[in-house]
Amino acid sequence: MASSTETETKPFSVLFVCLGNICRSPAAELSAEGVFRDIVKKRGLDSKFQIDSAGTIDYHEGNLADPRMKAASKRRGVEITSISRPIRPSDFRDFDIILAMDKQNRDDIVEAFNRWRFRETLPDDAHKKVELMCSYCKKHDETEVPDPYHDGTQGFEKVLDLLEDACESLLDSILVENGHILNS
Repeated sequence: MASSTETETKPFSVLFVCLGNICRSPAAELSAEGVFRDIVKKRGLDSKFQIDSAGTIDYHEGNLADPRMKAASKRRGVEITSISRPIRPSDFRDFDIILAMDKQNRDDIVEAFNRWRFRETLPDDAHKKVELMCSYCKKHDETEVPDPYHDGTQGFEKVLDLLEDACESLLDSILVENGHILNS
């Protein structure tokens, strides 16, 4: 069992998940490691967070983010350097919150959890960590982050708008629910 000091100093961990981890979740990682990291850094909390992204499939494992998403994020002053990886059983132990880009991704994540739960000795309630990214949006009404893969530039810009909105609210929510982050 971790001591109270170890618990207090452990970074709060956030995992963003989409289908292939080359368009939406690298954009979420952009928000996480770009916008989200920028937000926490401005608040002096950069050492208190661990941020990553993954896909529900391993088809793009090892690939860089989609060049169109990289270009769209670069126009906003943020570099995406993420490398695609699939979600893995340890993510249910290692991350405090897992954010799915859409309902199908959420269902796929929970299904993976149910497949791995007993084989990997995962906590019974770890699936409760899975939430929809857009549930944190305050300025947008969308319930899912759209997949811009087959869209033009506007699709990528829309995804980034949604993720920036959601990440602001996400950080505020994490800080309210985890007051120790500010005190450690």
